[in-house]
Amino acid sequence: MFRAALHNVDVLWVILFYFVFLPDTGCRSADADSCHEVKTAYMMRQIGPVELVPDRPGTDESLRVCVHPGPSCCTSKMEDSYMAAVRSETQQKMRSYSFELKYLIAGHTKAYQETFESLVSFTSNLTSTLFDSAYSALASDCRPLVFQLFSDIKRHVSGHSNSTLGNTVRQFYNDLFPLVYRRLLNPGIGHMSPKSYSSPSTNHDDCLRMTRQDVSPFGPHPRLLVSSLSHALEVGRALSRLLRLAGEVVNATEKATLSRECGRGLVRMQYCSHCRGMTMIRPCTGLCVNIMRGCLVGVSELGAPWGSLVVLLQRLAATLATSSNHNSMELALLAVRNHVNDAILHAQLHGPRITATVEKVCGPQAAGPMMQSANPASSHLTSLSPFPSVTSERSNVTSPPSVGPLAHQRPHILHKPLSLSFREFEGSIQRYRWFFSELPEMLCESEMEVEQHTCWSGQDVVESYAGRVVGSSFKAQKENPELTVRNTDTVLKGAKQRLEQLTQVQTLQIRNIGKVNV
Repeated sequence: MFRAALHNVDVLWVILFYFVFLPDTGCRSADADSCHEVKTAYMMRQIGPVELVPDRPGTDESLRVCVHPGPSCCTSKMEDSYMAAVRSETQQKMRSYSFELKYLIAGHTKAYQETFESLVSFTSNLTSTLFDSAYSALASDCRPLVFQLFSDIKRHVSGHSNSTLGNTVRQFYNDLFPLVYRRLLNPGIGHMSPKSYSSPSTNHDDCLRMTRQDVSPFGPHPRLLVSSLSHALEVGRALSRLLRLAGEVVNATEKATLSRECGRGLVRMQYCSHCRGMTMIRPCTGLCVNIMRGCLVGVSELGAPWGSLVVLLQRLAATLATSSNHNSMELALLAVRNHVNDAILHAQLHGPRITATVEKVCGPQAAGPMMQSANPASSHLTSLSPFPSVTSERSNVTSPPSVGPLAHQRPHILHKPLSLSFREFEGSIQRYRWFFSELPEMLCESEMEVEQHTCWSGQDVVESYAGRVVGSSFKAQKENPELTVRNTDTVLKGAKQRLEQLTQVQTLQIRNIGKVNV
């Protein structure tokens, strides 16, 4: 019994000696006189040349970040390597977290563009067949006009800043008027041939184009076409512009540079514990949040305008996913054919009045070279309507013309209906409303202590972080105890300004669209 008691006393003395005479280093390496674990971690993480790591702890007065009064396994050159590595690691983590968001935006943008381009191509060809079947005298010259009309529509919906539907439709009818006037309203004088473009008839055609709005040969139908397309396509145009902006913002965050002050904070959080031989200890939660918020203050500043952008995207996608026939982009483009046909019918019904007005304004038309029409009957009004659904001049023209037999073709145009695509996007994008506000915390998730009773405070091993965790705003970051935040990245500043400006503009435009039940 005495021996057992003596043995217990010896054990107590050993434990007491360990705590009193050995320095308190927390989770110290098993071999306090060796930098083997540090060298292994340095090599495994591919931070730099392993030769930079000393075999044993020493003193290096040139250390600038991981300053420690005792022996250290770090050198100033290792600090430089740690700085480069931790910046690269952080940016890689940012890219990995934003990858899904970037893929969602890019994938939907591509699918939307491809589907819309397919629709435009189909409806462009469909409109051209109107001239082939009913106005063969105009077919060859009108095909380029139709192609240009739909190309400009596609350009407008894609979000081009200098594009307006009013100008697009106006130009189409301006160019169509001389052809209708010569070929249909006054066919006895002759048709234009390619050689006649240098003749006096060219001046007459220019006069027709310039006076088309005053003469109003097509009645209300150009205005009705603009109204129909605007109601249906403006929401799609807004979505295109905001999707492009969303992609630009995500790219800007990936390209944002981390300041040197941020790099020093990241090294202190991630690698200064290695200098003390503690390669397994994790940073304290508060330390990580403070440093990440300080490093990404420019990204966090995107949070509020980005949230507004996501709400707008959801609203636009929901509108397009549930739009009625009056608002449907597909039906609006399919109906272009009927709008054009109604406009030509109006011109033929009012041919004498139009001719008299033109002769007063532009003078009599010079006779051009005669060209035999491929289908003489096509110049007669009774054979012009290829579908019974075409709105006649005597019908109510205030409502959009029906696409009639064309409606059944719509499901076969697209591989995937636009409404389904928008519905899927609406459900997916809402998960990223607070993405940039929460990104610093998400980056810390992999760094926070897991089932550990101690953590790294940036200076030593502690049971809990003693510093104050500050907010993510630029104003709050002025009180950050871990690093000095002087300004935000210029690229992110520009992204924030574009976010605020475009979301404000689009919000106003969407409100105006809503007033006309779009």
